[in-house]
Amino acid sequence: QVHLVESGGGLVQAGGSLRLSCAASGGTFSTMYWFRQAPGKEREFVSSISWSGSSTVYADSVKGRFTISRDNAKNTMYLQMNTLKPEDTAVYYCAGGRNSRGEYDYWGQGTQVTVSS
Repeated sequence: QVHLVESGGGLVQAGGSLRLSCAASGGTFSTMYWFRQAPGKEREFVSSISWSGSSTVYADSVKGRFTISRDNAKNTMYLQMNTLKPEDTAVYYCAGGRNSRGEYDYWGQGTQVTVSS
């Protein structure tokens, strides 16, 4: 059974940094994703990374501030978040197993990131 578990969230002041982790067990994913959902808003794409790490994609809102990476030996993906802004406040989710319908078969439980102004 595949599980994704996020960690590393917390409360940080604007301008600060956090590093999120997503540990996978029971399977591996060629591409992995980070999403986030702020209160009262729809879940939105943040970033993705290919198996080799050579291909990464970022939402415009985080480009230049966030860095996605992965360690396949540990089956873990990371999201280094720098220069955090209050608008980055959200629950952050990792996902994997995008299917032919464009949906994601596996999601983590989420980790809360709160950025105070």
